[in-house]
Amino acid sequence: MGGCQGKVQGQRSAGIQEFTLSRGCCELDPLKPSDTILYCMRTKPHILLIGAGAFGGWTALHLLQAGAKVTLLDAWGPGNSRSSSGGETRVMRGTYGPDQPYTEMAARALSLWKKYERKWKRQFLHRPGVLWMATGRDDAFERGSVQMLRAAKIKFQELSSADMRKFWPQINFEGVEWGIFEPECGYLEARGSCQAVVEAFIAAGGKYRQAAVKGELESGSLLGLNLSDGSKIKADVYVFACGPWLGTLFPETVGDLIRATKQDVFFFGPPAGDNRFSYEAMPVWADHRGKFRYGIPGSDRRGFKIADDTRGPDFDPTQGERMVSPETLREIHEYVGFRFPALKNAPLVETRVCQYEQTPDSHFIVDRHPNNEDVWLVGGGSGHGFKHGPALGEIMSRLILRDGTPNPIWRLDRFNKKSPAGREKDRGLPL
Repeated sequence: MGGCQGKVQGQRSAGIQEFTLSRGCCELDPLKPSDTILYCMRTKPHILLIGAGAFGGWTALHLLQAGAKVTLLDAWGPGNSRSSSGGETRVMRGTYGPDQPYTEMAARALSLWKKYERKWKRQFLHRPGVLWMATGRDDAFERGSVQMLRAAKIKFQELSSADMRKFWPQINFEGVEWGIFEPECGYLEARGSCQAVVEAFIAAGGKYRQAAVKGELESGSLLGLNLSDGSKIKADVYVFACGPWLGTLFPETVGDLIRATKQDVFFFGPPAGDNRFSYEAMPVWADHRGKFRYGIPGSDRRGFKIADDTRGPDFDPTQGERMVSPETLREIHEYVGFRFPALKNAPLVETRVCQYEQTPDSHFIVDRHPNNEDVWLVGGGSGHGFKHGPALGEIMSRLILRDGTPNPIWRLDRFNKKSPAGREKDRGLPL
């Protein structure tokens, strides 16, 4: 590729040649993040990505940039209203508690979001900051986050309740003793960035098709995929990043390890002329008092967004009617009146129903199919995956092209043994 000279290290069954890059070619370690990762290959493998959401779209783009031939499929299109990557906004933050890989991933994702914003001359990450409100009684999550943020070099400040009342007088901080503020984080444009990734993928030579996969996928080696338009497509490697549909497509391997849950989102209208609840005046916020709730200040004039992160009831992402629960609305109204007094009588101006693709331990699934090494399964975003799209896509590109082994915390076999992840079943990671 481009005249690179390398030494052959091995060959996968799919025909992908694995090389060590020589100093005469380029001084890059392909297993470490870098601005440009190129792999020397005698022949371009054809890799088929199914799912154009945050995980699939970014993986397709990174694989294409690494030199592979890539085809990307999606049943309804990138950022569609049924997908886990749909909707307007997602939280971008590094606070994740102790002993997890996601703070470091968030740091890498922040760098990649910035890189691609410059490259495409478009803004997707808005940085009003993220505020985590902590109580003194139950603040292990926030306390455990501080060291992780420091290690990942994500900027943050520890604020007292007096500091927070001074900075954001429009918030009632009753019951909040301290907080973590991440000034370089904020919120991402969800649907818009998914569409931009696919546009960039196509512009760089990738092939995109809107089509659904049909037929049996679990029975050994795949000789191709039958599509909804009656055609058939073959590839060397297949990557299924199908969000809440991954368990339906692979009922034996994944099945109920991914559970689609209904998540109601509400938008309230502030008083006329009141700018205190816009992103210019307040941060994205998260509150662990009682139930875990979070919100994003008004963006695109849509209103003040708020949601309860508690996992909702089971939901059919294909046929489910997307209507919010009146009971949840009542609870949110009461909470808004308590925490944001000026919004006590604010009208509900918009609602949305999305879904989480929840795993039992809230960690992702990133692994090969146990019966087919040329099939990769990627999913289980569990309500916090979107922000990591660029970083996970980079990781997937290295795993696939260099025949790598995923992080044990993401492997399927963690569900078959008494691992720490298994013991934390249903605990969940917020957002």
